[in-house]
Amino acid sequence: MAVPKGKVSKSRRDKRAANWKLETPSMTECPQCHTMKQSHRVCPNCGYYKGEKVIEIREKKKEEN
Repeated sequence: MAVPKGKVSKSRRDKRAANWKLETPSMTECPQCHTMKQSHRVCPNCGYYKGEKVIEIREKKKEEN
């Protein structure tokens, strides 16, 4: 059975969890519509990926009052 060699202090134990942090997603400019999008993903604004139209984007309807 595995037995720890010695007591691990609270500060040493807590240092392990200090490196678990979120990173902001890397953003690049879409070459078609020049809006910011995540790298290696289809542009949500125009639907292009690597110069090809991949998905058809429906235009949002404006509400008239």
